[in-house]
Amino acid sequence: MTANRTDLTLLRRGAAVLLTAALVTGCSSAVADQRNGGFSSGGGEQILHIGSTNDIVPGTVFTNSSDTTNTLIGSVYDSLVDYPLDSLDAQPSLATSWDVAKDGTSITLDLRDDVSFHSGREFTSKDVEFSIRTWADPVWTVQLQRTAAAVTDFDTSDPHRITLGFDHPLSNILDLLDMVPIIDSESFDQLKTGEAYVGTGPFVFESWTPNAKVELSANEDYWGGAPGVDGIEVSVISDPQAQVSALRSGQVDLVTGASNRDLATLAEDDKYTVSQSDYGQQVYVGADLANPALKDVRLRQAVAYSLDRERILDEVYQGAGVTTSIPWAETSPAYDEELAHHYDLDAAKAKSLLAEVGDVGTLPLSYPAGNANYEATAQIVQANLEATGIRTELKPVEFTQFIKQLIAGEFGGLWILQHSYAQYTPSTLAVSAYPFNADKNASHFVDDDYKAHADGAWTRASGVDEGAVKLYGELNKDLIDNAFLLEIAILKGQVATSDKVGGEFTWSKRGELQLDDVTLGG
Repeated sequence: MTANRTDLTLLRRGAAVLLTAALVTGCSSAVADQRNGGFSSGGGEQILHIGSTNDIVPGTVFTNSSDTTNTLIGSVYDSLVDYPLDSLDAQPSLATSWDVAKDGTSITLDLRDDVSFHSGREFTSKDVEFSIRTWADPVWTVQLQRTAAAVTDFDTSDPHRITLGFDHPLSNILDLLDMVPIIDSESFDQLKTGEAYVGTGPFVFESWTPNAKVELSANEDYWGGAPGVDGIEVSVISDPQAQVSALRSGQVDLVTGASNRDLATLAEDDKYTVSQSDYGQQVYVGADLANPALKDVRLRQAVAYSLDRERILDEVYQGAGVTTSIPWAETSPAYDEELAHHYDLDAAKAKSLLAEVGDVGTLPLSYPAGNANYEATAQIVQANLEATGIRTELKPVEFTQFIKQLIAGEFGGLWILQHSYAQYTPSTLAVSAYPFNADKNASHFVDDDYKAHADGAWTRASGVDEGAVKLYGELNKDLIDNAFLLEIAILKGQVATSDKVGGEFTWSKRGELQLDDVTLGG
């Protein structure tokens, strides 16, 4: 049966975008058979097949660094609160209510008393403590490690209530509670090796075959209601065009890594639906100041003025987004309309600045290999820079290695990637994200004013009051004047599905697919 689909906006589990389809009935559930007799897509089971680009890397499983990892985390785990996509108004999840102390140095949360891990063990306040302490461990290189480490006191005397204490106010504490997945301490050693991922979420981890697939089964006892499908199988298909071919042939029902050009073509075919999130990620050019030439801010500003953002957005991303010179969307308390256009294309300014700098040789320009969008963006950026007199050498890097270089700050020149976290309390970006962290970032950019403004915004009781907004203005000035990260566009998240996929399909603010209400046609 072919479903009739309408794009709507709905607040659900921290998401604001969904695809509504005619519900399909008559397919039997076989979750029990899966658990007793192995995972299979045969026998009438409703298995959602997904094509993803990058595999799980157990050592970076909490970094939101791949689409397969995002699907795993979003399906297997829950967080304490959920943000909607378009605001910072946190909604209940595993925490039913919370109270922040007036001085901002503690928060008390009431927890659900009807939640169990997939192992059957009851979820309690001690699991919250374990999860936050895990995120605070630098070994996991999570981007909110500083905020997790700032939680210094845990009162777990009541199994269904917890008070978190801080040495100083944390304006982004609810950001942390939205992002931290509640993990199981008893199976933690297996999580480290990729053998087991035990959470409280709508799907149960069954198996991971490295570089091949991840299998999940429905958690029929999920506190939020049983999922609409019996399981999920994520196949790692690194070639974006191969993902599209798998979708067209019926091998998969949903693809996460198709290029925007292929997505535009699929959208013209009634057999497929391309769904957009109102908020995705920002694509940007980074500058590594470890390269002596890039230490000169005039060169970095010349690069910024050289970028033809409109062309990149239109040709590569098919207009699915908005160009910008700052990280924030219009819904952010840090948004500034004038600064969003500060580095609009101005070849004359770029050439003038470059004339002051002189010859800088050839700069490496790195990007993740095997991604059609990044490759096309890199080619346009190279042409843009060449037009104003800046020579570059394109360097495609395998994705896992690319993320390692990002975390370690080892690009040695310019690089192209997407970042997130600007959708949260603005201080989160400046004290957390690998490219932006004022303490240590991928650009090796160090500045006392930037650090003072970032920490000032972070150590406030409120992240949205007048004082915070004033500090965000200073942060914007820091980002514009120093030009160590050059925003191109805020993109809309997109996936393509076949006409078998129905029900409600959503994203979290973290960019994770929320698949528990998806159904499949019989």
